[in-house]
Amino acid sequence: MRPSLAYKAVVLTVVVVPLAATLFAIRLLWQRAVNWPDLALLGVLYALVALGVTVGFHRMLTHRSFRPHPAVKFVLLVLGSMAVEGPAIDWAATHIKHHALADREGDPHSPLDGFFHAHLGWVFESATADPNVYCRNLVNDPIVSFVSRTFLLWAVLAFAIPFGVGGLLGGWAGALTGLLWGGLVRQFLTHHVTWSVNSVCHTFGRREFETTDRSRNEWVVGLLAFGEGWHNNHHAFPRSAFHGLHWWQFDLSGYLIWTLERLGLATEVYRIPPALLARRRQRARAALAPDLTPGKPAPVVEEVA
Repeated sequence: MRPSLAYKAVVLTVVVVPLAATLFAIRLLWQRAVNWPDLALLGVLYALVALGVTVGFHRMLTHRSFRPHPAVKFVLLVLGSMAVEGPAIDWAATHIKHHALADREGDPHSPLDGFFHAHLGWVFESATADPNVYCRNLVNDPIVSFVSRTFLLWAVLAFAIPFGVGGLLGGWAGALTGLLWGGLVRQFLTHHVTWSVNSVCHTFGRREFETTDRSRNEWVVGLLAFGEGWHNNHHAFPRSAFHGLHWWQFDLSGYLIWTLERLGLATEVYRIPPALLARRRQRARAALAPDLTPGKPAPVVEEVA
């Protein structure tokens, strides 16, 4: 069923307006409560923490898209933990459960239970995915286990770093604005961009491949989430280290993995076999092609803008 205009308006308000308001606040407060060091902290910490989630928690830990050097693994897990989205093991277990039950009963964050539930409401659910069921291999991994046990330390560090750096650059006033923009505003953006992959990318966008779920490619989320917005591509090929499958599908996370591989810091990088990719694309084209059998109506192709 195609979403109504009212439903689209609600989605636009929940996802886009807060981001626009944050940018507008920066404009209004420029040289009063925010300056270049604050924006630098916001940008640098957003990028580092986002890559910790996309490359570390998601592609490395959950889908085993590549095998990292132990030092790289530790750093990525720490950065992912600084997103304050839960310990690494719990994050991976939840995401593996999502793939196992995508858009079916039991999916932790499917829009079938409502857009708000997929975006934010699921966070308040008491039921969690059992790591011993969904990712027992990670429970026995010493690096993953250590970073998960010390999650609160990394969560505090996410706010202590901008506070400390801001203080070094601008005294107490710099510490407070550093905490505001590099800590709290960065946290707001990190959470809502991550959650948009669960909500927006299962509701709006285009589907290049046939999958058993409602995953979609959404270019805005692709940009903000460093490649995670090419979500239909990801659900079609979950283990692929690269979610952007065309030159125009920006995938900063994939570029980082490629760089780590060239530096010898990542091995066993999983790429989609060309023959498999060609078969899936051909199958998708066949599914969209109209059946011209006499007397049979043409299929209705769902498209959500």
